[in-house]
Amino acid sequence: MNYKSTRNSSLQVTAAQAIAQGISAEGGLFVPETLPEITQDDLRMLADKSYVERAKFVLGKFLTDFTEEELANCVESAYTADKFGSDDIAQLAHLYDGTYMLELWHGPTCAFKDMALQLLPHLLTVSAGKTAQGKEMVILVATSGDTGKAALEGFKDVPGTKILVFYPEDGVSNMQKRQMTTQEGKNVGVCAIKGNFDDAQNGVKAIFTSPEMAEKLAEKNRMFSSANSINWGRLVPQIVYYISAYCELVKAEEIQCGDPINVVVPTGNFGNILAAYYAKGMGLPVKTFICASNANKVLTDFINTGTYDKNRAFHTTISPSMDILISSNLERLLYALSGEDDKQIADWFGQLKSQGTYTVSEDVKQKLQAEFVGGYCDDCATKATIKAVFDKYSYLCDTHTAVAVKVYEDYKKKTGDTTKALIASTASPYKFTGAVLEALCGEVPQMDDFAQVQKLHEMSGLPIPTALAELKNKSVRFAGCIEAGQMPETVLSLLGE
Repeated sequence: MNYKSTRNSSLQVTAAQAIAQGISAEGGLFVPETLPEITQDDLRMLADKSYVERAKFVLGKFLTDFTEEELANCVESAYTADKFGSDDIAQLAHLYDGTYMLELWHGPTCAFKDMALQLLPHLLTVSAGKTAQGKEMVILVATSGDTGKAALEGFKDVPGTKILVFYPEDGVSNMQKRQMTTQEGKNVGVCAIKGNFDDAQNGVKAIFTSPEMAEKLAEKNRMFSSANSINWGRLVPQIVYYISAYCELVKAEEIQCGDPINVVVPTGNFGNILAAYYAKGMGLPVKTFICASNANKVLTDFINTGTYDKNRAFHTTISPSMDILISSNLERLLYALSGEDDKQIADWFGQLKSQGTYTVSEDVKQKLQAEFVGGYCDDCATKATIKAVFDKYSYLCDTHTAVAVKVYEDYKKKTGDTTKALIASTASPYKFTGAVLEALCGEVPQMDDFAQVQKLHEMSGLPIPTALAELKNKSVRFAGCIEAGQMPETVLSLLGE
């Protein structure tokens, strides 16, 4: 299995090269040359396996230059009961008839990013050993909240790596900020920027593709890589949990093998829902992908019109991990839908960079709308959904999962589609305690973050994650804030250059 770039189809690299490099030199994203097949017989076989065994099976189809022993070591080191609370790594909750919550937040940082970022450091270490000739890997991350902490925790004190994270100063929750700024580890660095996530993401991409920065790192025997979902090693583990969830439904006799399901994902950077799309491409029976956005509804508008337009007001919402106007992983989807037309992709994303907008062809729009439905809701509807779901089902959603629930309910009312649905539940409610309490109580209680956590526990009975409770006594290590244009020099400073 080789990989090519969305902006250069003639390029051929191994999985290890794609993971170590993170992004192609011309700015394209690496994609597999073909999608491997998973059959119904495979799904029946996997239904009786553990999450670790399912992960080995699926990842083995993509990471063909990893030995069986290397891949086993990576997977078994990442997905442990100590890290995820049980051997049931991606837990399913039956919300109501035909609707299931795929809880992806039982890992060490209480967000779905752990599902990939507990594995990526192991994949990257193996990849670097195969391709980087002993270079130190500098992991550069832009985050809207969850990726940053999950990456920091995953790469903390990993030999041969340094990790630097940039986040928007006013674009993450208090708990997310505290998670990052108190991060332990000798090889980590964190810095806020004045701006939003897109500013941080654009800054990281510019650094990645800068020959001058690459030269400065090379002088010290270093190279950049990424922990954002632009890195194939971040995206491919996410395919696993959709296949695993389907197998769990088969095992529980909630569906018959071969029955289609709908998949609902609260989406910002488009990576999580793209992983489900790739799973379908392999053979997972998915009928419709329901893409849920908050007030920053650039994806909803794109799916409905075929025009991507980031020239709009940016909204800071109570679901900050979705406060994004440039959805990087959409490039991979459009590459597939356009028949792998790398020149067209380069043109569209060149227009996005220069003009802030592009319009896909009618053919691509029709293919998009045949697979995807877009919907959105604002903060008011998000909070109303949190309360309604809790009151009716005693199930507590965070502010991102609630967006998905609301958009799915709207979809059902509009279409009458009763296909059983899997909703990606992406974060613990305790990461957004103030907003969740406001949803339940009508106002944010006037108390500090940790008193709010205790109050939410008393109201819901939901256990407080140990990792969040321990933040109360940790000291802030990283308090810096810079202009987005200062990111290159800040990277060099954090690296001690």
